[in-house]
Amino acid sequence: MLRSRQAGYVLENVTVRHPGAANTAALSDIELVIEQGEQVAIIGPSGAGKTTLLATLACAHRPASGCLYAFGFNPWLLAEAARHRLRARLFLAPQTPPLPPRQRVVTAVLAARLPQWSLWRALASLVKPADPQAAYEALSRFQLGDKLYARVDRLSGGERQRCGLARLLLSQAQAFLVDEPLSALDPALSQVVIATLQLEAAARGATLICSLHQVEVARVHFPRIIGLRDGRIVFDLPREAVGDAMVNALYRNAAAAPMPDTAPRLGNGAGF
Repeated sequence: MLRSRQAGYVLENVTVRHPGAANTAALSDIELVIEQGEQVAIIGPSGAGKTTLLATLACAHRPASGCLYAFGFNPWLLAEAARHRLRARLFLAPQTPPLPPRQRVVTAVLAARLPQWSLWRALASLVKPADPQAAYEALSRFQLGDKLYARVDRLSGGERQRCGLARLLLSQAQAFLVDEPLSALDPALSQVVIATLQLEAAARGATLICSLHQVEVARVHFPRIIGLRDGRIVFDLPREAVGDAMVNALYRNAAAAPMPDTAPRLGNGAGF
């Protein structure tokens, strides 16, 4: 075992296969420890397994082998009700949020509170939003307050992304699992989004795990970077140890440069 299973996340030799592709592993032999409150960026080429890793951490994919622990629990050994309660502590923000197109933005954002509401309160909020001020404040942090009563299908791709992230702010999650949040944003809005996510995570002591194609954003803003390729962890290092040659090797599908014996390795057994 890498470390105490009471950490935010512990993955022990986790392999994940998608239905219909049983002969090909989307993730292979992943060993990883992420402590509660850490802020981690995942980088790697398209198809590396970044989205699958986030979904696995969100307890949406059951490992084919190995063990996953979230907040000290193996979700796949829990009863269904207990697993549902555990998932309520996790917020997976996909690159394209599944927002009902004819729904108003205020209703879409307030849906983050459904796990906390009774059925009757949830139904009433569809007619008259239960807390529009909270939705407005969450949207405003992503410079989207003026879209409070807009229909979701009138939003641009980048606005939909930020609407999905505003839901995160109204959740009670203790782990933010965010997939490519900057893909439809300009550089200025990208800075706003990353700063907002990091400030919110720090304020509530939540774990932030973010997949990014913007390598320089990862290297500037995240203290720990995981390089993923072909479903395997290539490196897991503090940002200052991630050099240009290492990044270039990750993306050109060449063998990564050998790690010096003295290089710190987070979550792979060294020092744990």
